[in-house]
Amino acid sequence: MAGRRRPTPSLVLGAHHSIAGGFHRAVERAVETGCECLQIFTRNINQWAVSPIDTEAAAVFREAVRAAGLKLVVAHDSYLINPASADPALRKKSIAGLAEEVRRADLLGIPWVVAHPGAAGEQPLDQAVARAAAGIAEALAKTTGLAAGILIETTAGQGSCLGAAFEEIGAMLDAIDATPGLRKRVGVCLDTCHVFAAGYPLEPATALDDTLRQFDRHIGLERLKAIHANDSKRELGSRVDRHEGIGKGKIGREAFRLLVNHPKLAGIPWILETPKEGPDGKPSPTVDRGNLATLRKLAQA
Repeated sequence: MAGRRRPTPSLVLGAHHSIAGGFHRAVERAVETGCECLQIFTRNINQWAVSPIDTEAAAVFREAVRAAGLKLVVAHDSYLINPASADPALRKKSIAGLAEEVRRADLLGIPWVVAHPGAAGEQPLDQAVARAAAGIAEALAKTTGLAAGILIETTAGQGSCLGAAFEEIGAMLDAIDATPGLRKRVGVCLDTCHVFAAGYPLEPATALDDTLRQFDRHIGLERLKAIHANDSKRELGSRVDRHEGIGKGKIGREAFRLLVNHPKLAGIPWILETPKEGPDGKPSPTVDRGNLATLRKLAQA
């Protein structure tokens, strides 16, 4: 829908934060930087082996989230996981790993695990898409009875990564939905950098409207549960996944103004995955505060 945009009254903003020092420390970091929602890794994402979550630590985390009044917490899965893999051993390990991610999230009271759908490698695209969908469905089936589910993340399409085209994610959802009971446990996370790098324009207003129409046609806006707010270091259609601070990349401030005020995105939580390094090259909470302040200012523009 082109035309005037009204400030979004229900804008919910947050960021990804580290669990170093304990799960509850991520909540403390979120509060320190002015977050209303939060994303975490629940494990070392560069290793297959995971340590079990202590039940007391999980209880402390859940209470910290409650006390902080965070409106949403999501987890992100390990980048090692590839449910689309043609390698039987890697695919089996990936499905087991994804199921474990869901179990860990559920123990922490986290409703969603954001997951990349995987990479095709040398497989034909349609075969890889079907394999990814079946793998995600199997992980969900292995965790039947749990409240936590999976959000398939849109990707930049770098290399042979799946999920750059809305049609691919729509096909995965259709396949997963065919298994009774799974539809309510699978949704989508839209990454602004990724969709831009994949070739979907986010401004001017008419172009953004068309991008959202395509998303709705192939995926369904009702399946959108979270948005990763990232500017892009590379240009539209580059297929390169490189995040930048809000308004400092090729997407730009005007596109984010349109995005945060778009009525079709009202109420969807926004989570920063932007670089956290300050001028000295070290992580600084002021960087997240600045990016959040920019989004809040744009929501009133």
